[in-house]
Amino acid sequence: MFGMSTVAQDPAPGASEPAAKGLMDIVFSGGLTGMAILILLLGLSLTAVYLVVDHVLTLRASEIMPVDLGVQLRELLSSGKYREADTVCRETPCFLSFVISHGLGELEGGWSAVEKAMEDAMAEQSARLFRKIEYLSVIGNIAPMVGLLGTVTGMIFAFQQVAATQGGAGAGDLAEGIYQALVTTVGGLIVAIPSLGAFAIFRNRVDHLVAEASYVAQHTMSPVKRAARSRGKQRLAPTAPPVQSENSPNLAQ
Repeated sequence: MFGMSTVAQDPAPGASEPAAKGLMDIVFSGGLTGMAILILLLGLSLTAVYLVVDHVLTLRASEIMPVDLGVQLRELLSSGKYREADTVCRETPCFLSFVISHGLGELEGGWSAVEKAMEDAMAEQSARLFRKIEYLSVIGNIAPMVGLLGTVTGMIFAFQQVAATQGGAGAGDLAEGIYQALVTTVGGLIVAIPSLGAFAIFRNRVDHLVAEASYVAQHTMSPVKRAARSRGKQRLAPTAPPVQSENSPNLAQ
């Protein structure tokens, strides 16, 4: 009996276990629609990689505030060489030189006009930097939606197949259609998570660089501020009446 039981439990010679599909088989099993969605996600991922590399190379202190530029401009401004300082700013285009150049353009209006021009220029440059990194946030928000689109489309096709067989499709057929449809959602999340993480890192980096550039700009323009205030005090100082000595002639007589 033990021998018969053993024989009964052995699988039939012709039966074979279903072969497990590899990752690439699952990826390429979504049909034309799934492939189109995956190609779109691949394009988004390559764009995100390019943006990350570009931001790593450009969002640096040496690019925003070149080495020794602030010191050079401060020395020129301390010597009253405003025209030479403006020339240096135009020859060295960057965040700091843009702010200083706009401030020097309003010297005739006094320090209040200079400060207002610098604030406006700094706000413009800050917005430009934030717009530059905003594309990573866009990719991070779009990628899951694209993946979900592929999943919903795949689910529609899976249930359409069940309906076409009038319920003849088994649970295995339905499960196969569902996991094939979920591949695009996984792809969307793989693209979105690093993109949003990189966006958060670069956003903090931009905040730090803008704050540092603001401090350097104010420190660089401090000689102009002192000169403007000293001229203002000279204009506002009351004129002392002439002192008549005992030997001076009395014009009233």
